[in-house]
Amino acid sequence: MRTPSFQSLKNHFLIATPQMADPSFAETLTLICEHSQDGALGVVINRPTDLTLGEIFRQVGIEPPDAWAQSQSAVYAGGPVASERGFVLHTNDRPWESSLNVGEGLNLTTSKDILVAMANNEGPSHALVALGYAGWGAGQLEQEMAENTWLTCTARPSIIFTTPCEQRLTAAASSLGVNLHLLSGQVGHA
Repeated sequence: MRTPSFQSLKNHFLIATPQMADPSFAETLTLICEHSQDGALGVVINRPTDLTLGEIFRQVGIEPPDAWAQSQSAVYAGGPVASERGFVLHTNDRPWESSLNVGEGLNLTTSKDILVAMANNEGPSHALVALGYAGWGAGQLEQEMAENTWLTCTARPSIIFTTPCEQRLTAAASSLGVNLHLLSGQVGHA
């Protein structure tokens, strides 16, 4: 039996289909930031929390002079793993201490230096702050893909940064020509 070749989904969106039974991922749009044969890491980009960016600045001890620190920008629930840990998805305007290149023009940073810069209005031109991430072990994401719980498409920074969060899931699906409201939540057999 021939083993299928591995195809990385890094810099792709995972679009939850109606078959998604896991409440942590139902109706979510997740950006895959890293994917290898050892597993995958992603950040959910359409689940805002009640926390604001200004509150995050205060919690990590950033007391900037800039009014942006009082920002009411939402902080997102990035996934069920390490929900106390912060992640910043952003355009790669400049380098930061701990960044992972996700795709052309898009990085994921976990170091405090980016938050300090953002609080002082010196951060990236576009950013989304999330707490926690989504993680999959070796072969787990591939199995979920085979079970049709996800659709996938190449990530678009415009969906992450300029599309209102409540429209991101449908915008990503529409980029594939799919209307999620017309998909059945039932798995059928011919």
